[in-house]
Amino acid sequence: MTVQPKSSATPEIIEADSLRGVSGVRHAFFSRRGGVSGGLFASLNCGFGSADKAEDVAANRARAAGALGVEAEALITAYQVHSPEVAVVTEPWRPGEAPKVDAMVTRVPNLALGILTADCAPVLFTDSEAGVIGAAHAGWRGAVGGVLEATVAAMAELGAEPERIAAAVGPCIAQASYEVGPEFPKPFLDEDPANARFFVPAARAGHFMFDLAGYCSAKLRGLGLAMVSWVGRDSCVEEQTFFSYRRTCLRGERQYGRNLSAIVIED
Repeated sequence: MTVQPKSSATPEIIEADSLRGVSGVRHAFFSRRGGVSGGLFASLNCGFGSADKAEDVAANRARAAGALGVEAEALITAYQVHSPEVAVVTEPWRPGEAPKVDAMVTRVPNLALGILTADCAPVLFTDSEAGVIGAAHAGWRGAVGGVLEATVAAMAELGAEPERIAAAVGPCIAQASYEVGPEFPKPFLDEDPANARFFVPAARAGHFMFDLAGYCSAKLRGLGLAMVSWVGRDSCVEEQTFFSYRRTCLRGERQYGRNLSAIVIED
């Protein structure tokens, strides 16, 4: 049975320590509260890829855009495919024309880069001195596949410098909720044997609990960024606050909403 989150007219925003108060930039890790959707999608479902009513998703996205201080059409999201591909954004794309990428970068003011998640890690970036921002969708495949490194590299091509970039890992499935099978650690250990520290034994023999946020944070720190933080929120267990794919699967439900995270350069 789905717990209905408390709703309000204003979307609820979670901020990250590493991005809070950064000059010239606004960011938001939105909770599921403050939208118009009902049922499994209650209430701020921002994913058109769900089976929610399209008009409700559009209304939710407009509310989120308003909370960021931009027009609804200036909030853009990509067709996420768990890749390391990055798009350089110069203007909003039209509905149905979103590229198949998992990260975006821009130096255009009032253009909000949005990431949709339901347990994967949303990661927001800024070099406020250069006036460059980025946003990445880091599921385990994208994270081990290089999406975070690719985002920083794309930002550097726009004039950012890694030692000035602040990054934040948003709400995602936490280690205590993320059981994986015996084959799962291999690509991480092949990358670096030290990645074993992101796995602990699960209660089920041969299985592990994986620390996605810790892995992403370590990768970001390894790139020499100025500041990195995780908001410390578990999308799987906080039902009143976040949508979760894994929670949906465990319950045998067929559909789930998408959480939105976004960043924008102020004009």
